[in-house]
Amino acid sequence: MSASLIFPNDIFLSLQLGSQLNAQLEGWLSQAQSTAGPARAIIAPHAGYTYCGACAAHAYKQVDPSITRRVFILGPSHHVPLSRCALSPAEVYRTPLYDLRIDQKVYADLWKTGLFERMSLQTDEDEHSIEMHLPYTAKAMESHKDEFSIVPVLVGALSESKEQEYGKLLSKYLADPSNLFIISSDFCHWGQRFRYTYYDESQGEIYRSIEHLDKMGMGIIEQLDPISFSNYLKKYHNTICGRHPIGVLLNNGIDMNFSSLNYAQSSQCRNWSDSSVSYAAGALVVH
Repeated sequence: MSASLIFPNDIFLSLQLGSQLNAQLEGWLSQAQSTAGPARAIIAPHAGYTYCGACAAHAYKQVDPSITRRVFILGPSHHVPLSRCALSPAEVYRTPLYDLRIDQKVYADLWKTGLFERMSLQTDEDEHSIEMHLPYTAKAMESHKDEFSIVPVLVGALSESKEQEYGKLLSKYLADPSNLFIISSDFCHWGQRFRYTYYDESQGEIYRSIEHLDKMGMGIIEQLDPISFSNYLKKYHNTICGRHPIGVLLNNGIDMNFSSLNYAQSSQCRNWSDSSVSYAAGALVVH
């Protein structure tokens, strides 16, 4: 993710990968409809694009690059224990499409609050929850690629009070129409390998139960009620890995509407030996 030397062979490989990736992203975006834009925030998954690329396109289709000048990317920490939020040590993220510049002015302002840690470069490179949104961000913003910056924020396992604190802190940025927030989250991780096998038999097959559980959560997110979302997580323990970034988003106090746009699963679970990860896309519009 950090700036580095590129050798001739790497340039060729990068161009080849960039062309393939660009074609994939264009294909998925061409299948999505712009129905809830311009979005001030989106929720989109961070798995491999083979699994979730089509789903994520429904969220990114709501982005208006002509008004967006700053993109905040809030991703959950998967690899390091973190009780607060952390900022990247990098100045530039490289993608196969083009480089994305981190907004150092906003970073300086956030750093002054004393609420943020500095993640190591190794942590930054290991974490996929922000990384997987970089190519899609670059693609969505390519018509204005020299006119925007990004603000990556790694979100730790926040308490409810800290979700409120960060939500209040970031609300002034969310209120600005020139800012876009990307909330990085997959939904239910189901199966013995995830140590989560909730099953409501009344819904039919296991995958139907998972879908019902996830859509219940999306419905609560649409209500923009952080307390109800917290209670839902406490009751069902749904393994939504971006629950804390979502919690921060819900604690902003701004008048807005949230629409669910798409839902998908990596596979359809029918027995106890199966496993799957769910993906959801949604967009938030501020009045």
